[in-house]
Amino acid sequence: MVMMGSQLCLLLAFFFCSLPTTQSHLWAWLYSLPEYSAETPSKNAGLLSNLELKMTTCSHEKKCPEGFFCDYHFGLCFNLRDEGDFCRQDAHCAEGLICMFGKCQERVPEGQEGARCHHDKDCAPEHCCARHHGEMVCRKRLLLDQGCYVPEGGVAFSMNQVCPCLEGLVCKRTPLKREVPFEYQTYKNEWRCQQK
Repeated sequence: MVMMGSQLCLLLAFFFCSLPTTQSHLWAWLYSLPEYSAETPSKNAGLLSNLELKMTTCSHEKKCPEGFFCDYHFGLCFNLRDEGDFCRQDAHCAEGLICMFGKCQERVPEGQEGARCHHDKDCAPEHCCARHHGEMVCRKRLLLDQGCYVPEGGVAFSMNQVCPCLEGLVCKRTPLKREVPFEYQTYKNEWRCQQK
């Protein structure tokens, strides 16, 4: 009897220990899906109903109808996303929009601040191509007395980069003014663009 009780306890312990993991995967999957309601008609109700949409599978070989994109992670068709909606890539956004920083937004004209780039030459003069929240975009070069500290590496450096100082300026360590409040790590504020 004691043996059966301990086996039952072990079985229940195993079940409850594995349950949170299963639940977390299930909830992560549910939260990642767009919200659909049976009462709310789809934007393209003439093409597919919500119920049909949920069951419409797709792949690299099997495309989705017009107005939808294939989420290859789930293998399902979803409505193209509007401006401000969450996205993972450009193909998830409606026509004329791109996926930047995880949301659909209007495309910035080439070379201007905030436009995608690969090299400095892709950007307007007095701009550089640097990473901002993980995306390579055109950003303004730093002006006189702007902070120019660059981390040695790590996540902060790989996610957000700083453009060099404008032509004729150089990044130098400068003494802090007494009015500046005390900070534990002041070295970040000590590096500023200065005249050569």
